[in-house]
Amino acid sequence: MKTISDILPFFLSELQVFYRENEIKSFAYISIKHILNMSKSDTIIHSKKILEEDQILRIKSSISSLKEYEPIQYIFKETEFYKREFYCMYGALIPRPETEELVDWIIRDNKETKKNYLDVGTGSGCIIISLCNNLKGNFTGIDVSRDALRVAISNNDRNETNVNFECVDVLNYEEDFSVSNLNDKYDVIVSNPPYVLNSEKEQMQKNVLDWEPHIALFVEDDDSFIFYNRIADRASKILNKKGLLYFEINERFGKEIIELLEKKGFVNIELKKDINDKDRMIKAMWK
Repeated sequence: MKTISDILPFFLSELQVFYRENEIKSFAYISIKHILNMSKSDTIIHSKKILEEDQILRIKSSISSLKEYEPIQYIFKETEFYKREFYCMYGALIPRPETEELVDWIIRDNKETKKNYLDVGTGSGCIIISLCNNLKGNFTGIDVSRDALRVAISNNDRNETNVNFECVDVLNYEEDFSVSNLNDKYDVIVSNPPYVLNSEKEQMQKNVLDWEPHIALFVEDDDSFIFYNRIADRASKILNKKGLLYFEINERFGKEIIELLEKKGFVNIELKKDINDKDRMIKAMWK
């Protein structure tokens, strides 16, 4: 590997037994962007440019990490979400495209007036920070993981947003999420809680299973709605009248979560599919 034109073939040859070809190409161009500060078109224009030694070492290092199935977002410590760059570090779940769809739904629904927003299980802060970037109001994110909150606070600084973050265990907190500096009532509550069943672990890719925080991903099969139950109960007490509750969900359980919300008194419940035609999002109104 001597020139820029050698990079993509090198990635393909080194990683062909680990990943699909389209994934390898994506990894190569992400690496080129971060290491050489070049776009895909730049690599064509400057294809014969000689690589510096430290650039070659960094490329080889990224490939070594990919062979260990480390996510590319963790390797370079950032990812794009809803058209902005976010820090992406161990301890916080990597933001997904389907979560961008949830954010887009909330933004389209709530553009008109200033509102109070709460993100339960905020992780990297990508949801609440994106809402703060696009809507008017007061914004709060809570999470049980202090590691995740450190990432969220860094992203808040990076995006120059004004989001308040608090460490709260939603399963064991005895009050109604009403901790210091949080509003007593909210107009919108959103959560992308853990919803992958433990029995589904064997279907997960190694780059997820071996690297991302299990606390943000998995629930017990015999209590799979534990977070939806708890959050809906608290939301019924701290949502304003006609306040909205949004969930990202496991595609298998749309009907069951609708029934759960109906039993708790929520109305006007909508189930929405993602771009892959999977039941992925729910919106409900507090009566």
